[in-house]
Amino acid sequence: MELKTLDYSVSDGIARITLCRPAELNTMNGDFWPEMVQVFKAIEHDMAVRCVILASTGKHFTAGLDLKWAGQNAAASTGGDLGRQREAFRRHVKELQESFKVIDDCRVPVIVVTQGGCIGGGVDLVTACDIRICSSEAYFTIQEINVGIVADVGTLQRIPHLLPQGLIRELAYTGRKFPAAEALRYGFVNRVEDTHADALAAADVMAREICAKSPLAITGIKQVLNYGREHSIADGLEYVAVWNAGMLQGEDMKEAVKAQMARLSATYANLKA
Repeated sequence: MELKTLDYSVSDGIARITLCRPAELNTMNGDFWPEMVQVFKAIEHDMAVRCVILASTGKHFTAGLDLKWAGQNAAASTGGDLGRQREAFRRHVKELQESFKVIDDCRVPVIVVTQGGCIGGGVDLVTACDIRICSSEAYFTIQEINVGIVADVGTLQRIPHLLPQGLIRELAYTGRKFPAAEALRYGFVNRVEDTHADALAAADVMAREICAKSPLAITGIKQVLNYGREHSIADGLEYVAVWNAGMLQGEDMKEAVKAQMARLSATYANLKA
């Protein structure tokens, strides 16, 4: 897989995706968006993957959207019928949204590790992940208000499930920095580590623990939690009842109970491709 903005590797059940343009502050240019879809499509077809760690390089996690690329793209879309211009732009935004929707929809948990600034599109990205770990100097900024636009790639849709409404509105209206300590206090991040290296190490420990669990149960948990965001409690209870009625016919529960009784670690087969 040839990639320009990401590094990608898989080992010991963990897929590692790393933003790799530190000199450009890992800004999200024209190559970034389709590459994110490409990588998560590969994960969906690789049943050896049981967890994802998404990280970055350099001083900052990401400065968000590459404004030069965005400006060039906007200029290229002008001319001709205004209604057709705007309809084409709508499809463009939907394509960008898909690059983070694939993270949210991924069958395995995604742990994201941030350092320094996580700005604009970076917040769209991390809110699509399951678990957030950061270094102590990290901060998050809903930057879009500072460039006069409405965040449109997922932040405003996903962050209400992660933070209180009043705080969300403050952050979105002001574009202020949301530092690591405050993010931890409100539960936006799972933990704060002293350094970027420490945060990556913590993510690795967590990912390995997840990889040791039943992959069938893990993917079921993610499916049920995601379903519950959009449905009532009654709908969610019905969904999980049907899920378990179908999926508990496998061997994983038997293996787990047997291992616990013997005080051993269970071994689970990968999901079927």
